[in-house]
Amino acid sequence: MAAKGRLKIQTFVGDSYIPIDNATITIRPSFGSGTQRQDIVISTNSMGETEEVELDAPPLEYSQAPLGQVPYSMYDIRIDREGFESIIINRCQVFPDQTAIQPANMIEVSPLIDINRNRFFERAEIINIGPNVLNGNYPPKIPEEEEKPLPEPTSGVVLPEPVIPEFIVVHAGGPNNLNAPNYRVRYKDYIKNVASCEIYSTWPENTIRANVYAIISFTLNRIFTEWYRGKGKNFQITNSTAYDHAFIYGRNYFDSISKVVDDIFATYIRRFNSKQPLLAQYCDGQNVQCPGWMTQWGSKYLGDQGRTPYEILTNFYGNNIELIRADEVQGIPESYPGFELTIGSSGPPVRTIQEQLNRIADNYPLIPKVAVDGQFGENTAEAVRVFQGVFNLPRTGVVDYATWYEISNIYVGVTRIAELRGNKKTIDRIFIPPRSFDNLYDPNVPKFRYKDEI
Repeated sequence: MAAKGRLKIQTFVGDSYIPIDNATITIRPSFGSGTQRQDIVISTNSMGETEEVELDAPPLEYSQAPLGQVPYSMYDIRIDREGFESIIINRCQVFPDQTAIQPANMIEVSPLIDINRNRFFERAEIINIGPNVLNGNYPPKIPEEEEKPLPEPTSGVVLPEPVIPEFIVVHAGGPNNLNAPNYRVRYKDYIKNVASCEIYSTWPENTIRANVYAIISFTLNRIFTEWYRGKGKNFQITNSTAYDHAFIYGRNYFDSISKVVDDIFATYIRRFNSKQPLLAQYCDGQNVQCPGWMTQWGSKYLGDQGRTPYEILTNFYGNNIELIRADEVQGIPESYPGFELTIGSSGPPVRTIQEQLNRIADNYPLIPKVAVDGQFGENTAEAVRVFQGVFNLPRTGVVDYATWYEISNIYVGVTRIAELRGNKKTIDRIFIPPRSFDNLYDPNVPKFRYKDEI
């Protein structure tokens, strides 16, 4: 290992953005990684996140050309917190000079105990992260006609224009695999997950943007044309690379990819005079060739030359394409006003942001609360900067397109889960975290005990 990467873990209550503090995080190199297996133990703060941990990573050049070397190091992570199901994540990927972000959506549970109340068992979710598509053994994309028939308007669900969904239902298998589970995933999280599976985070930003445009466009085509719903399926896309894109439930993503997705999540590719997003198919261009499609390594080399994202896309898909931003984003209380909010701004959009930041601050106390007066002053700018730092956005203090929608996402997430939790009852227990990964399943190792038994 000749370089260093960084890893940060963020913990949330279930499918929400409510943070979990005081979670115990244990990090160790994955088995066979060639790195000394020494545990690093840290914890989450009041914002539900850890400090960035510096970890060994391979040389940068491993990810700059198809050399046959694995370009990232791998680490196993264990997350423990009283009242929550433990999570074990195997082979979290860390690239050199990059920040890997590992989200953990923890489930509130009661421990399992036997009828004698003298042996205690722990539940744990295990997430196995597979290799990146560029160095893994994945089936190549089966070619399809890019223009799809649209659903009949009589169904009553056909939209005049593509709409950005709040969630997407992903089938973890081929479209005809009836035994594979479905995952309901936030749309932006899905795009970040796929991009982290399909390309390398160390590539030029313009290359990352071009590939994210293709992923977004392909995904919105599946949704807009109801490709799988129209065939009677109960999902919108699969994680089979033979049909769609790689998606690994619970995997980590990367800061460089996250920033791009937050900025362009609602923008897709469209052919001139076409109504639907382009089904932007691609291949790696190394092991598989695909004339007329984008190649991932080809897009990387064009990015190295300083080509813009649009130039990269037109190089592969032709000059008869345009980039379109969808007007509607589902699940958002109010749409972006069309201009940035900064010091000196005023009016209803500023008031909206102030109200939402104050509500978010109830769960993220380091975000300072501000007066809801519709005036964007230094106090509001500082609250925005703290928010941006927590949620991996550039700390500008300016509410741009990406920040507006991230504030809205988090606001909806913290208010919705609070409503759902209601008056949930809990049992008064003391949590005893296991000393290592190895005794997770040992029933003789106590995990929980009632206070009156200690």
